[in-house]
Amino acid sequence: TKFSQLSSPPPNFFGGASRESLKMEPLADCSLLPGEERIIDKDIIYICPFSGALKGKVFITNYRLYFKSADADPAVTLDVPLGAIGRVEKMGGASSRGENSYGLDITCKDMRNLRFALKQEGHSRRDIFDILFKYAFPLSHGLLLFAYLSQEKFEENGWSVYKPMEEFRRQGLPNDKWRVTFINANYELCDTYPTILVVPFKATEEDLRKVCTFRSRGRIPVLSWIHRENQAVICRCSQPLVGMSGKRNKDDERYLDLIREANGTAKLTIYDARPSVNAVANKATGGGYEGDDAYQNAELVFLDIHNIHVMRESLKKLKDIVYPNVEESHWLSSLESTHWLEHIKLVISGAIQVADKISGGNSVVVHCSDGWDRTAQLTSLAMLMLDSHYRTLRGFQVLLEKEWIGFGHKFANRIGHGDKNHADQDRSPIFVQFIDCVWQMTKQFPTAFEFNERLLVTILDHLFSCRFGTFLFNCERARDTNELRSKTVSLWSLVNSDLSFYQNPFYTPESNRVLYPVASMRHLELWVTYYIRWNPRIRQQQQSPVEQRYIELLALRDEYLKKLEELQLSDSSPNSSHLSNSSTPNAASPTQHITHLHTPF
Repeated sequence: TKFSQLSSPPPNFFGGASRESLKMEPLADCSLLPGEERIIDKDIIYICPFSGALKGKVFITNYRLYFKSADADPAVTLDVPLGAIGRVEKMGGASSRGENSYGLDITCKDMRNLRFALKQEGHSRRDIFDILFKYAFPLSHGLLLFAYLSQEKFEENGWSVYKPMEEFRRQGLPNDKWRVTFINANYELCDTYPTILVVPFKATEEDLRKVCTFRSRGRIPVLSWIHRENQAVICRCSQPLVGMSGKRNKDDERYLDLIREANGTAKLTIYDARPSVNAVANKATGGGYEGDDAYQNAELVFLDIHNIHVMRESLKKLKDIVYPNVEESHWLSSLESTHWLEHIKLVISGAIQVADKISGGNSVVVHCSDGWDRTAQLTSLAMLMLDSHYRTLRGFQVLLEKEWIGFGHKFANRIGHGDKNHADQDRSPIFVQFIDCVWQMTKQFPTAFEFNERLLVTILDHLFSCRFGTFLFNCERARDTNELRSKTVSLWSLVNSDLSFYQNPFYTPESNRVLYPVASMRHLELWVTYYIRWNPRIRQQQQSPVEQRYIELLALRDEYLKKLEELQLSDSSPNSSHLSNSSTPNAASPTQHITHLHTPF
């Protein structure tokens, strides 16, 4: 949010009521979003973990909590989208005697917590608690998420970024081995899949229906990406319903063989993201994996990536050692004990194996249990390694829309948008972990990505904020039912209306280069500017001096090119003909001097 000093409130600032009746001051330094409305403001003490107790005022709108300190110089401000709040609790009771021991404890989803102290009089705490609880968890109170109330307008329409048929055509599909099917047009085959799917040319609609009965939640193997040269494919799905008795399904076996045959792969590699023990345990609940006896033309590889509960606990441990204070004395052992980087390593390492198989001309099938968490991490990271298009600003947006949003990563359940059930076992930072893996790749290949770290942080901020519709709901069917695209704004509308803000100045376009990051622990680092950014000691996402200097040089280059163009224009005028005539064939002209700068003239 951009801030500007408000000399007078914008229209609708007080929702139609007069200032006298509401006794509200203008919201200092903070311009409200179109559709954002003031609910309450209150004198309060913010127990800042870095600066101690700060008196000030808290403003709560239907979108954010905004605090500004009264005495501190410079003023301390907080600007927290209510969507980032995971839990609100009352701190202390009527008998609390200690200073600042009575108030509110707020746990956020973005690696920070907030504590506010109030005076013990009247219903001062109850009022603010009730309002915060209601607007931070609108769905639990029968209210709309803010994305449905927002009136923001942008030059770009982000909903037009991803058009499935366009993306498949870019990949060279359909072709004589792979066809597009609309069998899921009304979500009848699989209610968590997108409507447009690419399947083996030889598979009939009836085959697809039969395979559907043998895959968890009907999530059949479908194509995510095809290699233009060797025609190897990445297919994604959920686990087969083998169960304890070791059920077999001839249609499923034949279908996987059609995937293998499409480019003449000798043995189809099935990457099961789970540790093998978990895959075996899943048989007890009707799931399982592809056994050698049934799938004789396939090899099964377990990637040992743990489940959503392990990841949730791991990030919790990470938060404990970085907020509010960074564990200084045993930093390395504390970081290691969270296992966060170890999990990052396993995800990246799995994606490298997928990408390597594809580069070698072998088709792969990727699944976990249901095919919407670890599977999405693996397919999208492998595609990022294999296809330079996804490393561009718009290509990356397409990748997220396709592999995460389209294929039904359960954003609503994993993040808990607008839902008060903070202890819900479905919550898990799977998408945050994926973005962390992308960040690790951008660190190892600083010139390969058109976007910068700012884009990744913006994506994660709005994963929680509920300001845009992009990450709401679990699947496309739910988005259609809730008329998401016509009633909310896309995050890509914001991003694509100011592309230069998210551009990496070091980007060098290279097509056909496969990126293999190093997945060893020695080459992975903690993403400090995301996980520890609330600590004032971490210099707030400042550009590196090298980056700043580089941007200055680029501006200087543009300036010189402009001057050069002006000189050439004046040279070509009649008055300066003697200059142009005097040039000999061997003399280097200004344009020859700077051809490597890719200038347009």
